[in-house]
Amino acid sequence: MSCKMLSFKRAVVFAVFFLVAFILLRRSHTSNDPEPFRKLPPKPADPNDQHVGASNNPSTTTYTTEVDAAAKDKAVPAQKAIQDMSKMSLYDKLAYQYPYDVETKFPAYIWQTWKWTPASGEFGFRDQEASWTMQHPGFVHEVITDQVAVHLLRVLYSAVPEVLEAYDAMPQPVLKADFFRYLILLARGGIYSDIDTFAIKSALDWIPESVPKESIGLVIGIEADPDRPDWSEWYSRRIQFCQWTIQAKPGHPVLRDVVSRITQETLNRKREGLFVSKEKSVMEFTGPAVWTDTIFDYFNDPRYFDMSHSQGNVSYLNFTGIEAAKKVGDVVVLPITSFSPGVQQMNAKDYDDPMAFVKHDFEGTWKPESERHIGETNN
Repeated sequence: MSCKMLSFKRAVVFAVFFLVAFILLRRSHTSNDPEPFRKLPPKPADPNDQHVGASNNPSTTTYTTEVDAAAKDKAVPAQKAIQDMSKMSLYDKLAYQYPYDVETKFPAYIWQTWKWTPASGEFGFRDQEASWTMQHPGFVHEVITDQVAVHLLRVLYSAVPEVLEAYDAMPQPVLKADFFRYLILLARGGIYSDIDTFAIKSALDWIPESVPKESIGLVIGIEADPDRPDWSEWYSRRIQFCQWTIQAKPGHPVLRDVVSRITQETLNRKREGLFVSKEKSVMEFTGPAVWTDTIFDYFNDPRYFDMSHSQGNVSYLNFTGIEAAKKVGDVVVLPITSFSPGVQQMNAKDYDDPMAFVKHDFEGTWKPESERHIGETNN
């Protein structure tokens, strides 16, 4: 009897020990900083550096810092108690749930979405999917199916129910596919890339060697640079940033903002009963248009950038025609060749160019929305 009691007590002690160890381990990987996001590190002094507004010369062919991105200090007194998120704005909820620390490493994740996993006989993108694994040994590479996406978001955003309501309310798979990429990067960071893309070079080569990785939280590429009078007939924005490939650290303010915008717009459209029309297109709703607008708004946001010495806002003029990476605060903007090589327009170079990193096959552009990821699921 005493032996059984002793074994029971030992089991209880071991259970408590492992529970405490698990909690401590989780805390060790969680930021204790109560601020929604950390102050961006100031850039090193550079006598050749200039603010964005000082020049609109697009011919720069070497890496340059375009903006003094030292964020304004937003110190918050230390708080011991858990905050009441019900009284926060959506933006602040997301900041509290997923704080941003630019000094951390880029998470070694590759996220892709499709109706089937590579293990399925119906998976039709084996070469593309394999290229990402081959170029990124040691990375966690996940192809998220429709069913998994729903449950994953319910876990990640359980504390922000309006995000889940917006995702569930979206009537078209293409809208959910757009929304999911922002949501997974905001929560977990890493690389998102469409399933119909080839990795030409490792993401370790995307950022110039002269740029400290701990000063960058977002890497984006130019999708379109239509330098022609009728550009608006073909594209939504004069400079359009692509969202088929994005690299980010979790909690980045651009992702936080775009998730807030899409969530609020979706809930508004749910009340109106009008989701997609000629005036409210997919491009403007969840696609490259809203993504581009959010990025430019970030570049001109005084909460993050000291624009006191700038001679104007950051605009398409600062990026049109660039052939090398440009750094704007904690964002690296890659030229059109990086994510759109071989398109044979807008000065994009070919696939063998040193700046060619990702090849996009544009498979999703011709498929009906019913065949696009992420689709409807039976819950």
